[in-house]
Amino acid sequence: METTLFFLALFTLGAFIFSTIVMWFGHRTIKSLDKISPPPPITSPKVSILIAARNEEKHLAAALQSVLQQDYDNFEVIVVNDRSTDRTGEILDRMARANSAVKPLHVTLLPPGWLGKNHALYCASLESSGELLLFTDADVVMHPVTLRKAVHCLLAEQRDHLTISPAIKMPTALLKLFAGFFNMAFFMYTQPWKVRDPRSDKFIGIGAFNLIRASTYHAIGTHQAIAMRPDDDMKLGKLVKKHGFKSEFLHGTRLIHVEWYDSLNAVVKGLEKNLFAGLDYNLWAVIQGTIANLIFWVWPFAGGLLTAGLTQILNLTIVVLILLIYGYGAGIGNLRRWYGIGVPAAALFFIFLLWNSTLKTLLNRGIHWRETFYPLAELKANKV
Repeated sequence: METTLFFLALFTLGAFIFSTIVMWFGHRTIKSLDKISPPPPITSPKVSILIAARNEEKHLAAALQSVLQQDYDNFEVIVVNDRSTDRTGEILDRMARANSAVKPLHVTLLPPGWLGKNHALYCASLESSGELLLFTDADVVMHPVTLRKAVHCLLAEQRDHLTISPAIKMPTALLKLFAGFFNMAFFMYTQPWKVRDPRSDKFIGIGAFNLIRASTYHAIGTHQAIAMRPDDDMKLGKLVKKHGFKSEFLHGTRLIHVEWYDSLNAVVKGLEKNLFAGLDYNLWAVIQGTIANLIFWVWPFAGGLLTAGLTQILNLTIVVLILLIYGYGAGIGNLRRWYGIGVPAAALFFIFLLWNSTLKTLLNRGIHWRETFYPLAELKANKV
């Protein structure tokens, strides 16, 4: 057993050293949106900002107001009230009457073969007239310079798609700890510094900010190609790379923020629909993910306490690297670095979330999302 634990620690340390080096050099190539200083444009391509809103009365006014305050001279805003049962439609109509840039759409029926949000965004795209399309969420707040900087980056870098990571706002230390862990694991998995490399199959898309050329959007099949994908934002990025178009990722935590979830229960419910989907409903991938999380994020902390000698030193070294990686990501995400001591707890919570998503999807033969049921057979059929 001691020999097994030693080689496990040695293997894990080697993996972390390699990952730390790769991440360090990789992240240094990623630009931050706030550091971009675009010159005044000669002409500004029209941007259609497309938002799907279902029961968003809490966030919609602030998010939409931040969009309307963008320091950009050529944009339209199309917001789809997707079968809301709260005051979302009322708020949207009121803001549309006050600002002619806002075009409200009201969807009352969801056709077969569509997830609600994907259908709403597709409907918005049909009404759009912009050369560029910005898909964003109804709870995202942007600094006034966000759009101008993003458009400049997309054009200057000759990209077809640009996605930007926001700062995640959560009210408690436990939630912020989990947000930091989720971001760290997500970026290690997606390796966003490889997204711009046409030789790499790595892709990314973030629902808070997906900017894409309208011509590219139509060439990849629009949201019709991902009509039944709960992870539509990521799969939009995958389609861009799959069809040979050029994608880009930026950090935007100083200019964009979103209130993710306000309680642990909300995290459980919110991620129930898409964690299993993100693994393409593959049970073996869930098992592999569980083992990997236990080995890389939980055991080194336990091993640092329960082992002895050289094995303990190796485990403690891994813990230091984990804290460094977490701290680096926390600095980018405007989170406290010392939250890294809670990584094992966050990893165990993530494993619970993964299995909760998996088992509920399998047992229910589908997912419940925003008062609508979507059969598993239809979800699995939409392969990307």
